[in-house]
This record gives sequence, structure tokens and C-alpha cells, in this order.
Amino acid sequence: MTLVAGVDSSTQSCKVVIRDAASGRLVRQGRASHRDGTEIDPANWWAALTAAVEQAGGLDDVGAISIGGQQHGMVCLDETGAVVRPALLWNDTRSAQAATDLVAELGPQAWVDAAGSVPLAAFTVTKLRWLAEHEPEHAARTVAVCLPHDWLSWKLSGSTDLATLATDRSDASGTGYFDPVTNSYRRDLLVRALGHDAQLPRIAGPTEVIGALGRTLIGPGAGDNAAAAFGLQAGDSTVISLGTSGTVFASSSRRPNDPAGLVAGFADLEGQFLPLVCTLNAARVLDATAAMIGVDLAEFSRLALAAEPGAAGLTLVPYLDGERTPNLPDSTGAVHGLTVANASPQNLARAAVEGMLSGLAGGVDALIAQAVAVPSVLLIGGAAQSESVRRIAPSVLGVPVFVPPPGEYVADGAARQAAWVLAASSPPPDWSGASGEVLRFDAPITPGLAERYAQAAQRYLPRMPRTAVDA
Repeated sequence: MTLVAGVDSSTQSCKVVIRDAASGRLVRQGRASHRDGTEIDPANWWAALTAAVEQAGGLDDVGAISIGGQQHGMVCLDETGAVVRPALLWNDTRSAQAATDLVAELGPQAWVDAAGSVPLAAFTVTKLRWLAEHEPEHAARTVAVCLPHDWLSWKLSGSTDLATLATDRSDASGTGYFDPVTNSYRRDLLVRALGHDAQLPRIAGPTEVIGALGRTLIGPGAGDNAAAAFGLQAGDSTVISLGTSGTVFASSSRRPNDPAGLVAGFADLEGQFLPLVCTLNAARVLDATAAMIGVDLAEFSRLALAAEPGAAGLTLVPYLDGERTPNLPDSTGAVHGLTVANASPQNLARAAVEGMLSGLAGGVDALIAQAVAVPSVLLIGGAAQSESVRRIAPSVLGVPVFVPPPGEYVADGAARQAAWVLAASSPPPDWSGASGEVLRFDAPITPGLAERYAQAAQRYLPRMPRTAVDA
């Protein structure tokens, strides 16, 4: 039996899965936590990867490994390969003004034409502009720029040569200075942000070997959402992932064109595109509301299901950590429609679930506007294991919801890519037989809910500072 490894280096933790290369059967796995925060020393990722690999039994018997990782994070290296400053993560919104300025300089459509997306505070290009403006000494020391998964793959290979940095098109497409149509960097956009050119990871093909750790080959890896789609073998299905952030995405043969900035024109792992909508607020909306009520998540779910659909008119706008879609990085949450009659833990719990899902429903609508068909959705991520989320989702999204078994789909996608690298063949291995039962959930759409949330947003948004990309 030949083994492969896949890694998910996410915002909160590092997960490693070891699977049979032929069937995808899970053999063993490991996990280690990351330090919390929106900026972090990459050495923390390395320590977590090392610990997770050790917990998973090591790599001595593993033929190939690939790393999937959180997108957008800015990792700056000096001429020796040392990290210049802690990495700014995707959810660090200090670059919001930089994003506004960059969009204003070229215009939204020019950014879409050049890089597929309108840059928001999450994107690497905006963080580089912030660095140039606020820490010019660090910007001047920056000789190379890479992303979290690029840096980890490089570190794993043992190389200290910046010329050996490598990435894939899916992760590069989230930087804001990469064209996923030509599969090449837009160095003019990099220079516009950072103030000078820099070494960037070369773009490797999905089956290319980019390094080795002893006898273990290292594959190119991918951005987390592209890896999840590959791990799910989602095909043309639309996926909603509910983790720290919420994402809605689907593979497509055409790149979206959305100068409004709602849909990012990312690339997928296999050579197509991955139109994607991201919200900053997903599972943590449920965590925060459960803590406010004073219950654990199991009781929170029970309370939410005990309330009537629509939460008796209670509306929770879930912008607890600012928001990316709509582009409101300085926003906060809000509760509308609170009355003596509906002031109950049950209604607040239901409103939190409906509010979180309404943000994702807006993402579904945005994909549909870009000619992506959404007859149903695959629901994954930590919050997808909540019974209340599963049962309420169809009534908010308006389509059937399918929930696959719990899994580390980003790590699984990376492992499947590692198996593809090892086989050096086309098409990629079929691991569909390794998955368990997929559950289906249906429910009538809650009348008036979408309109109520749209009205809440209209009352809420005028109080926020205007941005270069209007919601």
C-alpha cells in the first residue's frame, strides 16, 4: 500500500491526513493548534505542522505530500530567506484603506480585467500597500513575497534558495497580482502596492514535484477552498464552507466578471476557475451568540430549532468581525426588531443561524448573477455539523442542502493531489468510494426572510463609511 499525506494549514490549526494513494482510505491523522490572532509569526505554522505530522505517525512511509493553506496571508522574506515581520492574515483588516486607494487608482473593472477580482482588505496586494505606507523599512527589506502554503512547502523541502519558492495558480489567484487567465503574475500591480519588484513563487502545475523531504515528494499544494473542492470531488456542485469564514464557490469554465467586488475570480486546482464569495463571519457567529446566551453549542442548536422560522421577526446582522462581503471592514453586528414578545434565547439563537446563513445566501445569489447554476449546495465545515444549521439552511438558501460526512476536506484535497503527483497520470485518482453517506435536507423557504435581511442591511449600511466598492 502506497501512502500520501495532505495538510490543511488553516487560520486556527494544522491538520494532517495520511491516506492510501489508490483508494483514499484514511490510515491515520494528526492535528495541532495555531496561535490566535490576525498576524502571526510563520514559525508558529511550522511548529504546528511538525507536531501534527508527528501525531500522524511521521512521513517515513509516505510517498508524497501536498499542503493546502489559508489564502492571502502576506509572508515577506529578506535576502537570506528570513521572515521580515509577522505575516498578516486574510482576516486582518488594517489594509482596508489601502484596498480603497488601490481600487480608486485603477478602477474596479481594470482590477477585474487584470487579476480577476476587485481587491479587498483580505488580499495580499492590499497588505503590501499597507506595509509600504506604514512600515517602509520592512517593505525595503522585502526581497520575496509568498503565501502561507508556499512558505510551508519551501520550509518542508529544506531549501534556503528563494528561487525554489513555488505555488499553484489557485493560491496565487488570491494575491491580487496574478492573472488566472494567462497564469502569470502582474508585476506592475505588485510594484504599485509594494513600491518595488520582488521574488515571487513560480507557478507549478497540479502534478508537478516542487521539492522533496528525503524520499517523500512534495506537490505544489493549493489554496484552501480549491483544495476542499478537489477533496470533495465536487465537480460542478456549489460548495458552502462554514468555518472561521464562510465561503460559497463552484468550479467553472469561465472566469467571473464582477466589478462590484462580490465574486472573486479565483482559479481552481485543475485548470478552471473558482468563482468565490467570502464572508468574514460564519461559525464564530454561533460561538459568540451561544456564549452570550450562556449555553454550549449543543444546547444552542436545540434552542434555535425550538424557535419558529423567522425568529418572530428578530433579525441579527452578523458582521461581528467586520465584513468582507459586503465590503465593510470596520462594521459591527446589529440586532433589529427586538420586542418584548420575541426577546427569548430561542429566537436569538434562531436569528444567529438565519443571519449567518443569509450572508451566504447573498453569496449564492451573487454566483447565480455570474451565470453559475446552483440547483443545490454541498455544506461543509465545522458549523455544518450543527443540526440547527443543517435543518435551517434549506429554508434560507432556497435549495436542497447535501451534507457529506465530517472530514478534513482541505487536507483530503491536498492528499488527493499528492496521489496525483505520485501517479504522474491523468485524470486524478477517483477517491469517491472513500466517502460515507451524504445526508440531504429540505425545508420550505421562510417567507419574507430574505426581504427582511435586505431591509436590515439598507438601514445598517448608510451608517458605515463608504468604500471604493459599494455593497
